[in-house]
Amino acid sequence: MNKIIFLTVFICMSFASCSTSKTAAKEVSIEGTWELNYITGPKIAFNGLFPGKKPTITFNLNDKKITGNNSCNNYFGALIMDGNKINFKDAKMGMTMMACEGNGDSVYMEALKKIESYTITDGGNTLNLLLGNVVMMRFTHQK
Repeated sequence: MNKIIFLTVFICMSFASCSTSKTAAKEVSIEGTWELNYITGPKIAFNGLFPGKKPTITFNLNDKKITGNNSCNNYFGALIMDGNKINFKDAKMGMTMMACEGNGDSVYMEALKKIESYTITDGGNTLNLLLGNVVMMRFTHQK
């Protein structure tokens, strides 16, 4: 009788641990639109660099494309990824050519070219674009 109880408890615990690990291992995706909230480098305050609107980037994994707005102009290009490695430098970016106030748009585009990889943290809400191990840009997922 004790063996049956032990076996029943063991099976129940096994199912509980399996369902817990599936929840914990929920995969987060880069897919969708992200809004910039941090950029490293410029000596100008973030809000001074992007006074009108913050830059965005949208990843379309099915079409392997990126689109976005650099706070002034729309841009687009090929999505070049391998695991968490990402390459904007060779993405053959195109862009609209409106006259922009300040230089936030060019700072943003130059920073993108330096990015080598990414991480997604904060339960899928934060996208970190990295050069080596340094976070160069940080974005918030837009829902």
